[in-house]
Amino acid sequence: MAVRVAATLRLADLMGDRAVGVDELAEESNTDPGALERLLRHLVAHGLFAEPTPGEFSVNETAALLLSTDPAGMREALDLEGFGGRMDVAFTGLLHTVRTGQPAWETVFGAPFWQYLDDNPRISESFDAMMAASPEFLADAAGGYDWAELSHVVDVGGGTGALLAEILQTGPELRGTLVDLPETIGRARELMASRGLADRCEFAGQSFFDPLPTGGDAYVLGRVVHDWDDEQAVAILRRCAEAAAERGRVVVIETHGGAGDNPAAFAEMSLRMLVIAGGRERTVDSYRALAAAAGLQVENVSSTPLGHVIFDCVRVSG
Repeated sequence: MAVRVAATLRLADLMGDRAVGVDELAEESNTDPGALERLLRHLVAHGLFAEPTPGEFSVNETAALLLSTDPAGMREALDLEGFGGRMDVAFTGLLHTVRTGQPAWETVFGAPFWQYLDDNPRISESFDAMMAASPEFLADAAGGYDWAELSHVVDVGGGTGALLAEILQTGPELRGTLVDLPETIGRARELMASRGLADRCEFAGQSFFDPLPTGGDAYVLGRVVHDWDDEQAVAILRRCAEAAAERGRVVVIETHGGAGDNPAAFAEMSLRMLVIAGGRERTVDSYRALAAAAGLQVENVSSTPLGHVIFDCVRVSG
């Protein structure tokens, strides 16, 4: 928690490349000097930050990981005022989840996860930013499917469009439609414009539980299905199947298709999804069953170097 507080207060950013007195740090971070000094001394004792002279603190090699400019995005992930930190704080309600089988998020923060995002734009923006982080991860997901034969991709629940942008960059003639809630779509327009893709992308500000825009060659669900329980997951897949009609495909991209070589990661993420929103990680067979319940058939399952599992689905005729 001390590390998270340091990340939230952006202490590494405030220090930069110099040693800074605790009074100055306290003023710039709007904290109590005595409490801040105790916090920093605790962290220094564990190898995070340095105290080159009494009462002055600086960034060392480990603390540099908390700089906002560090490409790993650790500061954002640990920020208690953003989604990353609150995602872990939700685990203080783990006992409730284990006793009831219900998400802990509402118990800890006072509202179900998705409603909480709607009610708190700052957290919603932080959530979108985390989903769009790690460019190599997004490139890995986009590179795991052959988009060459398609002309129009619909990214369903695509956040700010980071994945769709990667997909559109695989071919100059490819067009896209991004579906997400209206507030997120506003940020998506900015991202697509910054990538020079605004003229190749349309936007639909809506819920994916409502009928989806038609006419796409492929309807993509990138790390969406695992957010939901089976009933809701089937409902989302069914909306995609309806919009895809007879000629379209539904492409489900997830980060796990079974425990595989990393059962610990699978188990942790499945527990996280339950605690946060009531979702779960699933095996390949479980995804096949969800697809079938939504009127889809999984034609092919493939994996990527960074661990994405891609389900290529078509609508079952008749």
